Parts: sequence; structure tokens; C-alpha cells
Amino acid sequence: MTQEEKKPNDDFFFEDIIKKTKTGVTFPKELREALFSEDEEVFFKIIVPNEKNKIVLEFLSEEEVKVQLEKLKEAKPRTPKLAKIKKGEKKGVEKVEKVGPNWGEYFVYDFKNRDKVQPILESAFYKFAETPTNLEDAMGRIKYSLVSFLTATKTENAKLYFAVIKLLIDVAERFNQPNLIDWVFDKIVPNIGSKFLYEQALLELLAISLRVKRYEKAELFTFYILKNIDDYPRSELYNIFNSFNQLVKKIRYIERTEKIDILLKEKLLEYGSGIDDNDYKIQIVEFLEDLKYIELAYKLAKDIQKGLPPDSLKIETIRAIVKRLYVTPISENKPNSSINLDAVDDEEEE
Repeated sequence: MTQEEKKPNDDFFFEDIIKKTKTGVTFPKELREALFSEDEEVFFKIIVPNEKNKIVLEFLSEEEVKVQLEKLKEAKPRTPKLAKIKKGEKKGVEKVEKVGPNWGEYFVYDFKNRDKVQPILESAFYKFAETPTNLEDAMGRIKYSLVSFLTATKTENAKLYFAVIKLLIDVAERFNQPNLIDWVFDKIVPNIGSKFLYEQALLELLAISLRVKRYEKAELFTFYILKNIDDYPRSELYNIFNSFNQLVKKIRYIERTEKIDILLKEKLLEYGSGIDDNDYKIQIVEFLEDLKYIELAYKLAKDIQKGLPPDSLKIETIRAIVKRLYVTPISENKPNSSINLDAVDDEEEE
């Protein structure tokens, strides 16, 4: 290639032709020297459009990396793992590559009978994957795994239940089986004997319900999660705030309903005004900010700032938060609500 041919186009800072090797793609040396410093870490966001005709790399700061990773984790559909189905292995399944189970996502907590349960869950997964779906057979295998491998330990059983829930939620989303959300809530969740895993199961149900736009269920699950948080004694603020943190992380990038927003605002403000510890109060401000309730976050931050003594170590921290919130655009998601949670309150009282 001549120097004239290699001369970059006037519309670009750099232009060249490169070739993928066995080890990947390497930036030309001139570009590396022009853009990158050996003393600094460089982060990119990689994007491939549906047409698969180009790869886009966008520079990101370390702070942007944290935000983007959280967004991708909570909102972006997972990249399916491919698993070949052997010819004749599963009757009724198309003899093409199918997405396989994501075992690393299902078995978050190890339990005693995992090795015995996994093959049964795998066979159930591929029944869900059949076209048409062999729902009765698949659910029969799920039910068998839920009753045949219980132990005398509530915690072990709760881990088994949670693994099955994670699989069924994945199936519900990947194979368009939204009714599994109801089945999980009705048949499995009430049996979970661990307060922590009960809450984790509800969080998973909330997230999937929002993603598939089953807002009436999402509102119900939000109600039960907040009720579970309230059941902690106020002396266990660490557990309470850990639960709030898990809830906010799960839904902050997903569209919510007005009813969910009302529930979250009221509960967060209840704790924001009902505790004296400024560290926890500041966490409430950050939760409100993450959920884009900027006006409420700003007001609470100002109240905290006014209440601090002049020699408080938190003065600079809260001042920076107030300054940040003051210039943050106000934006909230408020689709129509689809369930009357007053009715749920009445049911709880009965």
C-alpha cells in the first residue's frame, strides 16, 4: 500500500486496514502511540449492531465503567450460551443449536444434593426448549426435583428452592413462559425457610416482571419485599439497608410504574426521617438519587446538612451530595399503575 493510499481520510483522525489474527485484533502501533499512555488504564465500551457489520469501541472513564457494567448487568439481555443437542437425544427438539442452561446463574448458593438435582433440571430445561414446549413433562421434572431432594435443614432446602427459581425465571424470559412467574410465587416462594433467600427470590421475580412488563405482579412483589424489610427490627439497620441496596440495584435501570415509585418513595423517606444515624441517612439520599427521585433526594440531603453540627466529619460529604443533586436533571419513569395495593393491605389484615 502506498503512502498516498494509507493517508487518512480528512473525516477521520486515523484510518488503516488491519487483519484479525489467531490471537485477535491489534491496534496499529502509530494509533497506540497517539492515543494510549502506558501508565494509564484504558476502558472501552464495545458495541456490535444487529447487522454485525462493524465493531464500535467507545472510550470510558473508570466511573463510567462502573455505571455501564451495572446497567448491562441489570437491564441488558444476557448473551445466550450455545449448547449442541445431539441427534436423536431429545425427541421433539429441533436438531439445531439451542441455548443451554446458565448453571453459574442458577446455582448461586451450593447445596447438598446439587449433583443429583442438576441432571433433572437440565432435562426439564430442554423440555421447555422444545417446539412446541412440552410444558407438562417439564413441570413434572421441576416438581420432582422440588420434593425428592429435600433435607431436614431449612437452609439447604431454601438453596434448592432458589436454584429452581433462578432456572424457571430464566426459562420464563428466554422461552416466553410468563405464567411461570405466578407458579414460582404461588408454589415455591412460600416454602422458603430463609428470610434472606425469600427476599432474594422476590427480588428476582420483581426484576423479571418489570422486564416482561407484567407490572401488576411487579407492584405486588415490591409490596412484599418492603414488608419483608419492615419485618427486621430497627436494631438490625445493617440488614435493612443491605436489603434496600439490593432492591435499588435490581430495578434502578428498569422502567417502573407510578405505584412502585410511590411505594419506594414512601418507604425510603420513612427510614430517612425515622433514624438518627447520618451515615444511614446519606445512604437513603443515594438510594433516592439512584432511583431518579432527585427532588426528594435533594430535600433530604438539605435537611441532613442543616442538622449537622459545625464540627461534623460529614459536612464535606453532604455538601458535595447537595451540590451534585442541585445540578442533576429531574426525570422519573411513571407508566400507568395496574394494581390496587390497598386491596393487598386488606388481604394481609385478614
